[in-house]
Amino acid sequence: MRNFLIFLSFLTFQFSIAQEETSKDSIKTTELNEVVVQSKKKSIEQKADRTIFDFSEQSHLNSGSVMEGLKKLPGLIVSDVAGMMYQGKQLEVFMDARPLNIFSNELTSYLESMPANSIEKVEIITQPGAEFPATSGGAIINIVTSKNAKKYLSATYSNGYSYTKYDKSRHRFNNSLLVNAKNKWFGWQVQLGQNFNQGYQRTNFENETTVLSKNTTDRENRFYFFKTGLKFDLKKDRFLVNYDFTTSNNNALIDASGFGFVTSDKSKNKLNRNDVALNYQKRFDDATKKLDFRFNVNSVNNNFDLNNRVSGNSVLDNGYNQLFYQFKTDYSQEFSFLEKTKFSTGVLADKLEFEALNLGVTNLDYQRTTLAAYSEFQSTYKKFDFILGGRLESYAIDGNTDTDELIPFNQTRFFPNASIQYNIIPQVFVNANYNKKISLPNTSALNPNNTNYQNPNVSFFGNPNLEPTIFDNYEFKISAFEYFFIGYSRSDANNQVMNRIITDGDGAASISENIPQVTIHNFNFGLPVPYMLFTKGLKETLKFDFNPDEINFLYLYVGHQKHILPEVSGKGLWFFNAMSQIVLPSKIKFTATYNTSSTGGNYFYYENRVPFSQQFDVTFAKKFLDNNLSVSVYCNDIFNTNKQGFNALGTNLVYESKNDSRRVGITLNYKIPTKNKLAKEEGNILNNDKKEDQPAIGN
Repeated sequence: MRNFLIFLSFLTFQFSIAQEETSKDSIKTTELNEVVVQSKKKSIEQKADRTIFDFSEQSHLNSGSVMEGLKKLPGLIVSDVAGMMYQGKQLEVFMDARPLNIFSNELTSYLESMPANSIEKVEIITQPGAEFPATSGGAIINIVTSKNAKKYLSATYSNGYSYTKYDKSRHRFNNSLLVNAKNKWFGWQVQLGQNFNQGYQRTNFENETTVLSKNTTDRENRFYFFKTGLKFDLKKDRFLVNYDFTTSNNNALIDASGFGFVTSDKSKNKLNRNDVALNYQKRFDDATKKLDFRFNVNSVNNNFDLNNRVSGNSVLDNGYNQLFYQFKTDYSQEFSFLEKTKFSTGVLADKLEFEALNLGVTNLDYQRTTLAAYSEFQSTYKKFDFILGGRLESYAIDGNTDTDELIPFNQTRFFPNASIQYNIIPQVFVNANYNKKISLPNTSALNPNNTNYQNPNVSFFGNPNLEPTIFDNYEFKISAFEYFFIGYSRSDANNQVMNRIITDGDGAASISENIPQVTIHNFNFGLPVPYMLFTKGLKETLKFDFNPDEINFLYLYVGHQKHILPEVSGKGLWFFNAMSQIVLPSKIKFTATYNTSSTGGNYFYYENRVPFSQQFDVTFAKKFLDNNLSVSVYCNDIFNTNKQGFNALGTNLVYESKNDSRRVGITLNYKIPTKNKLAKEEGNILNNDKKEDQPAIGN
């Protein structure tokens, strides 16, 4: 047993060597006599405050949509009823270091439409420090779409197609193009693409004796995106300009029947999103001194219509307009205290304006203003790393419905954070962390209008009177060489905003409400196992006489969550994920992933009747044309087992759903080669990453 534990340490060390060191989430390049040497990206990086998953080189993640890739990440749960969580923590979604500011069905549709082969990496920040918004709640997921800009002109084309057949054949295809270049004045980058997506869903609401609603939905979604960036080098300083535009047009045919009714409806959902960011990065002779200014404007416009296909009558006519703008500045500098200390400070101001419309009439006008300031110290002494910080945030929330004024919310709070890490040996550490956070109700939960679906027995409602949630987050983690980790976390939430299914007369309704107290316990464990341990034995494996990049291995993840809620005596849930890589002849890489969970545990106010996201996926990938062309063939949910089924606790209602998850597809990425031997990679433009050791998301 002792030898086996020693071997695990050596093993993970070799995995680390295989991937080679990168500097703070990005690849570095070195130019030697016009030959570019590029380090290999790590598939998974375990850092003190975050976990980073590389999408660009992982064929099993970048085949299909972003949502399909996210569902394969160990520890990440996506469900119809409880949204997106990672290791028990609700996720605030960012893209390219800026908040998406879309939620619920709009967010799901967005991630299902964005092709995964346009994604570079995904960062999940489980221990956000003082430099991160206190409104991040429990955790942040940052989806990075940008590639590295190159000197001279370069381009990458990506394409994907997939097919399903349930009641009939359905198709999905996407195309995207990334073009970038740099001259002596500035660098520029453009990424544009489209996605056409046909989908099927079957849902069922019932009680002990009656089927309340049985629906089949036939969807057809069209999605287009355009992202551009400019970078101006002003001696030591940099000025970056980013503009993102996405638009979607989603249609659905919905046939429903239940107790006392039969109906056939058609829904239309149009969404436009614009995002502009200006970022000035001031640099000094002292390389550790940095000053950044950023201004960001984000607008979202949505229109949702539901009409009866037989009579042509309007069932729902709702929409909303949302405007968010933010200014922030960050300053950091290192100085000699203990061995090395970094001091960071910054301020932020943002405002959100939200207007909900029903039949063209405003029935919710909501405004929120946030002011914030933070300071944080990060110190190193011998084998210890310390972080101590605090963030002061002030909120002013007001508004009115079409019948009354909202209760104003004016509050100023202090949010401390502290972390201590003991580095046993390089890349092996023990970390303990505490932070206090707040989560403000998102506009989807506040919206009193139904932008989902409605029939005589089923409806969906928001709640404009929701109050913020306060979190106390604790985490302890042991990590070795990026891949092996074991951790425990606890989140205590006061006034948790919760989606619940309740009885509504003779039917069912999905609502949002505040829950006084919720505690979530989470345990997780990750372990890599090379197959050569079983074929060649421990002694031969410890010689390390192999190329770690080309070995066959199995990666195992086990997680356990227990949700403690008022008047609920439920049990915890176990989650399991296994990913295996096998290198076949001709350097064909075979990857298989399997996800499942236990049943009978409570997930907030839902008891799962079937395993969460249980499915088995396989991917075959190979590179051609001097590694410029990557081709992947995949099949998701081979055994068609991915479905959802819940008992709504406190009621006699049962909810079930099934999507067309069994899917066969092909994706390709072609890096159009440049003939210029001087072409080399520069820093990212699209995501405005801060340089060196600063986090991608600040303040």
